[in-house]
Amino acid sequence: MDRVFKALADPTRRLLLDRLREHNGRTLQELCEHLSMARQSATQHLDVLVRAGLVTVVRRGRERLHYLDPGPIHRIEERWISEFDRPRLQALGAIKHQAEEYAMTEAPQPVPTYVYVTYIRASAEQVWKALTDADLTARFWGHANVSDWQPGSTWEHRRVDGSDKVDVVGRVIEAEPPMRLVITFEDPLGTEAPGGGSVVTFLVEPHEDIVRLTVTHENLPDREMLEGISQGWPAVLANLKSLLETGEVLPQAPWDM
Repeated sequence: MDRVFKALADPTRRLLLDRLREHNGRTLQELCEHLSMARQSATQHLDVLVRAGLVTVVRRGRERLHYLDPGPIHRIEERWISEFDRPRLQALGAIKHQAEEYAMTEAPQPVPTYVYVTYIRASAEQVWKALTDADLTARFWGHANVSDWQPGSTWEHRRVDGSDKVDVVGRVIEAEPPMRLVITFEDPLGTEAPGGGSVVTFLVEPHEDIVRLTVTHENLPDREMLEGISQGWPAVLANLKSLLETGEVLPQAPWDM
């Protein structure tokens, strides 16, 4: 908590957070635009935000994309605000939000990219196999992900309830075992939005006996899908983590909660 308050005390760091709130997933160059400071100084401010848990960095090729993580601020709210005056503040916040919506233009707002990071006690090879083996995905996901996982190939998200119904299809864009897998998520009925299917990137980064698994889901068609995956991905990845660390999935399907 000390690191969070220290990070928020600086106006430049608050400005960086505001820029990520406006448009998540920015590079260092994008964040430094119109800032009267050297890139090295901006990098130092971002390092403080990362150590405080307010910003998550995702590497994509040679780029480092920065994403806002509201978790620490939410914990501050829970500790000092929620117990005392949440109903009144929520009402005031709703009024303010609605007034701002009326004041904004009617142009559609972009849907944010979803990013989830988890740490697993396993090897990169074990995580890769869990993500691409049909039998293993059937255990922790409730669907068998079927493909040869070669760039350009298709993949299917098949139910394992005996119906073999395919709920999601897609293409393999990139496959670099055991570190990086990029696939599209598309409607099997071909009713995608004009921008095409959404794109999911699995980034597996090993460190000694653990790996950091970062899942990035972008090009989402609407906020309804964002809300759905915001509940779905944590449940699926919790089951994956349990399977790799204990040999068993969670006692109950987490997405049923």
